[in-house]
This record gives sequence, C-alpha cells and structure tokens, in this order.
Amino acid sequence: MPTLLRLHGLRFMIFLDDHAPAHVHVFGDGEAKIEIGGDGDVPRMIYAERMSGAMQRRAPAAVARNRAMLLMKWVEIHDRTD
Repeated sequence: MPTLLRLHGLRFMIFLDDHAPAHVHVFGDGEAKIEIGGDGDVPRMIYAERMSGAMQRRAPAAVARNRAMLLMKWVEIHDRTD
C-alpha cells in the first residue's frame, strides 16, 4: 500500500488489493476513507474514525487539490491487465 501524498499531518494511501470506486485511505490522528470522484465531483468522505474535525476538513480538500494525480495512481494500480 503505497503512500502517495503527505500533507498537513496526513498520509494518503491506495491499497493494492482494493476495490472500486476509486478512493484513498487517509491516516492522521485517526483514519478516513475518501472517494476521489471524477472531474467536477467533490471528494466524498465515506467514513472517518477517531479523526479530529480539522483533519476531516483538511483531508477532502487535499484530495480535491490532488485529484488528477490520485486518479492517475488509482488507474496505474488497479486497471492493469496482468
């Protein structure tokens, strides 16, 4: 499970054996799962456990700012034809 991004005390990861829809797992003072979304979509918080309100606000904003890279990495990891 590669760490793709570190920002504001958060680590953004994509699990290698995960499932659609495209999403990231975020670790900070707790854990969250955020659907990345496509063009024009707002990232959607799927869940947040033991994560402060500040980090719950920062995480989706960081996903939105880095959406293109995160989607590209999701496709690289999950849409391979091995």
